[in-house]
Amino acid sequence: MSDERFQRAAESIKEARTLVITAGAGMGVDSGLPDFRGDKGFWNAYPMYQRLGINFIGAANPANFEGDPAFGWGFYGHRTNLYRETVPHEGFHILKQWAERFALETFVVTSNVDGQFQKAGFGEDRILEVHGSIHHLQCLKPCTMAIWNNDEQISVDFETMRAQHVPQCRHCGGPARPNILMFGDYSWISDRTGDQEEHFDAFLDARRGQPMAVVEMGAGTAIPTIRYMSERLGSRNDATVIRINPREPQISPPHIGLSCGAVEGLRRIDEAMG
Repeated sequence: MSDERFQRAAESIKEARTLVITAGAGMGVDSGLPDFRGDKGFWNAYPMYQRLGINFIGAANPANFEGDPAFGWGFYGHRTNLYRETVPHEGFHILKQWAERFALETFVVTSNVDGQFQKAGFGEDRILEVHGSIHHLQCLKPCTMAIWNNDEQISVDFETMRAQHVPQCRHCGGPARPNILMFGDYSWISDRTGDQEEHFDAFLDARRGQPMAVVEMGAGTAIPTIRYMSERLGSRNDATVIRINPREPQISPPHIGLSCGAVEGLRRIDEAMG
């Protein structure tokens, strides 16, 4: 891949007044988080689900909580523990340095539920988590619209994918679930994400007409929420999208597609800045 694309990406960031960071599941790969691309990718990370004949859609499903909360929490308890232990990779810090170096007003939009942007030091009031967060809980029913912090300690038997402890609703005492939008989900409480969306809309309105750089990382076409968001932002006259994706970097000019992983792409753009 030519250095010219990285140079163009660097110039668009340096010339911007606003930086919007959009991130999908591939953003976490460089932090050591597994890639769930296809059933094979999911089963490489969770071989016990292959034995059970369950794919990612089957594991990330509210039906598991309704029928067997300990089994539902097997997957999400393990993910909770994994995300708590994960250290954000270098790319998060490169993005923060750009925001500081070029005085860029910055907002993050992510489909990831792992809380890595908060852990890397991005402000809670400048993050939109479109699918919710594993670090927040709600009632399974739900009995109320309450959302609270996930402070639970959830040990999991990795052989059976069953949790040794099922978090309870603080209000009715029944099972709690993560405040995450799952597959086939009708009981997700979207109020927290809705508040974040309002903050993001206000952020965009206040900066209308200012040159914007949109840096997208690890957002594929299988669940294209983040790609659509980037392209919607890129339709503004003042915006340039930089799509960093090792498998699906395609995007129409004048936007820029870089076929590499998040850390490699961000490092090479940073080097091009001089």
